[in-house]
Amino acid sequence: MTGTLPRHGRWFCSERCAQQYAQQQAAAGDACHVPPRRWWRDPWVWVPVTAVLLATADLWWPQAASARYREYLRVIGLPVLAGLLIGGLMDQFVPKEYIIRLLAGARKRVIGRAVLLGFLASTCSHGCLALAIELYRKGASVPAVIAFLLASPWASMPLTLLLLALFGARGLVFVFGALVIAMVTGLVFQRLAARGLVDHNPHTVSIEPGYSIRRDLAARWRDHQWTRAHLLDDARGTLRGSAALGRMIVGWVQLGLLLSALLGAFVPHHVFMDWLGPTAGGLGLTLLVATVLEVCSEGTAPLAFELYRHTGALGNAFAFLMAGVVTDYTELGALWTSIGRRTVLWLLAVTLPLVAVAGWVINGLGH
Repeated sequence: MTGTLPRHGRWFCSERCAQQYAQQQAAAGDACHVPPRRWWRDPWVWVPVTAVLLATADLWWPQAASARYREYLRVIGLPVLAGLLIGGLMDQFVPKEYIIRLLAGARKRVIGRAVLLGFLASTCSHGCLALAIELYRKGASVPAVIAFLLASPWASMPLTLLLLALFGARGLVFVFGALVIAMVTGLVFQRLAARGLVDHNPHTVSIEPGYSIRRDLAARWRDHQWTRAHLLDDARGTLRGSAALGRMIVGWVQLGLLLSALLGAFVPHHVFMDWLGPTAGGLGLTLLVATVLEVCSEGTAPLAFELYRHTGALGNAFAFLMAGVVTDYTELGALWTSIGRRTVLWLLAVTLPLVAVAGWVINGLGH
């Protein structure tokens, strides 16, 4: 298990391990200890440094790519930070038992809750990635995490309004299609989990049958001390949780920004329009382009509209948006390191065919 939390001059995999180490100074705390990392390898050090270099060094970095990088950074910066902040608040204030109660288990309602939560998340794909990893750390099942992640970017309320503004009533096709694919993928993952084919969440623990979230929440609210000292402790705990979560994803976000800036700067838009028509080949190329171009929901929605406006292929635009989430290397890399490789491989194997079929059907209905 890889340590992500710096405590007491060491790295720990969770707050619980760090607390056990501080209280007991025993072997139980050292079980999650890994050798200290070099400070320059901390993503909170090298990502800001490289971001400044890439955004400002026009003399050695191509000016077009630098400008595109700054634009991408402007688009996704606040959503990513918002996702990390919300994740830190969850880490500090939401007990693991709540998440396990709502988003763990083999019942279909678990996937329904995850999809609904994704719809209400209201942030871009990279912000939702932070929230999804935090849900996983809190004990949510892998199928629920995947369903949440697929429903979040394109079925969220802000994106619903943006898609309606761009596509009119046709924008509802994207929302409905994203919800259906998220639900179906989550249910398939439940079947795979029942057969032991996807990664197990080690953070999930058993809770007592009569556990009530409402009673526990009322008790916590009643017993919470609203003093300045306790408020400062809560703020520090939130920042620690956000920082630990950021170490899991900000490096991958930086990689995604770099590759997308290069592609956006040196590949003309007309190339996309000429090759991504409403044919089987065009749909396949659309999926390929989405693999390397997806950066943020708000950023790629207008490009998807340009694709639709030039080609008339609504299904290709849908596939472009959905496949961008499914195959985004930022997302896949974070899932690979945080959850496991089997989850990533099954995500591609299950969801990409669903996206391709949905795009082909939408193109057929449109003609």
